[in-house]
Amino acid sequence: MALTDESEQIKQVTAYPGRAPVPVRHGAAAPFGWWPAICVALVAAIDRVEYNLLAGALPTIQKEFGFSDSQGGAIATAGALAAIVLLLPAGKLADTGKRTWTISVIVAIWALLTVGTGLAGTYATLFAVRVLLGAAGQLYNPPSSSLLGDLYPGPGRARAYGYERMAYFAGLPIGVIAGGALAQTVGWRTGFFLVAVPGVIIALLVLTIREPVRGLGDDLSRWYTGAPPVEKQADEQAVPMKTQLVTLLRIRTLRSVIIGLSILFFGLGGLFFWMPSFYTREFGLPEASAAAVGGGAGLVGIVAGILAGSWLGDRFHRQRVAIGGWSLLFGTVFLAGAVSVPVLAPQAVCFTLANVGFAAAIANLTAANADVVAAHRRGLGFAVLQMLVTLGGALGPWLIGLASDATGSLRWAYTVVLLPLVIGSLIVFRGQRTYEQDAAAALGTPAD
Repeated sequence: MALTDESEQIKQVTAYPGRAPVPVRHGAAAPFGWWPAICVALVAAIDRVEYNLLAGALPTIQKEFGFSDSQGGAIATAGALAAIVLLLPAGKLADTGKRTWTISVIVAIWALLTVGTGLAGTYATLFAVRVLLGAAGQLYNPPSSSLLGDLYPGPGRARAYGYERMAYFAGLPIGVIAGGALAQTVGWRTGFFLVAVPGVIIALLVLTIREPVRGLGDDLSRWYTGAPPVEKQADEQAVPMKTQLVTLLRIRTLRSVIIGLSILFFGLGGLFFWMPSFYTREFGLPEASAAAVGGGAGLVGIVAGILAGSWLGDRFHRQRVAIGGWSLLFGTVFLAGAVSVPVLAPQAVCFTLANVGFAAAIANLTAANADVVAAHRRGLGFAVLQMLVTLGGALGPWLIGLASDATGSLRWAYTVVLLPLVIGSLIVFRGQRTYEQDAAAALGTPAD
């Protein structure tokens, strides 16, 4: 990054390869604007909306194809497992290729597979298409997370990742609500056809983001804090992936964050997939009403949690990991209440508060992941994170489906996720001990 003094507070920064330097104000949270973060958030939203249309329409699809709860959960699990196979190569590509084009192509592929879902005529066909879509669905994360790390330095990083995570998790309840409503009004197949249209539009919008210089966000963070610049890393393409993975997993904070988020996604994946069915079975709500209550409570909680968590994470950025741990524990306590309360109104309040805690944890732990991984390995770092959280999210729907078939009750099945979430909170707290040291190492500066 070339810097030329213009004043004490503004410098000219070479932000985009082959383009003229642009002015950046010292301490700016979003020196290049929030539009890139908004575009990435739209990508995350449309991914989760499409993915969770299936959950909202699941009762109708089960009636048409006649499959069990465990088979229904297996659809989500198989798709997520397929994504895991491709995430590491996607992370490597994110560290070497043009990230904006990669994201755009991935979203366009989603749109085509979404149409294929609506055309499925049997359970086997539906299963196969969803596996393909699941394989493509998570691949946007490594390049987009790497992109955000370069465009947003420390003071705005929790907000940038928070917006993406807010859109990602807001897409869950929105998809559930839309799936239930569309299945009841125009048919579940039409819902998938309709969602393909915004998918194509968002794929084009991503191309309006300019590809930044790698390491730009970290260079700005060093300037903001007065730390000296560091030499650029050697080209990582020649380093074997196994060696890079070993280096990444030596970062103690990263290990704590990955384990905590993986367990959290395990809980959320099962929670949202089965929540419409839970409200239908436990409270006797019609399909559309069940999707609206579960999705609405989830949406309110997620938006509130991301906004509050992002604000706290940027204001007290040295405590991001601890904030994430306390938020995860807060969400777990209220999830226990949501599972045990038999009355609809207080149950919905508990479910909303559970999502507040989980969303606040996600905003801070995702930003912490970027903080402790050097820019030249950030794509692969997020690929490792996404691979393991996808595995956690994949197991949730399937295990809860199995528990439901075994016990005859989704209420009892939900208790499967409570103890792992408590354990995940404790693991996250351990990560706070090493956070500052690992964040300083990622920037190439000594810890305070």
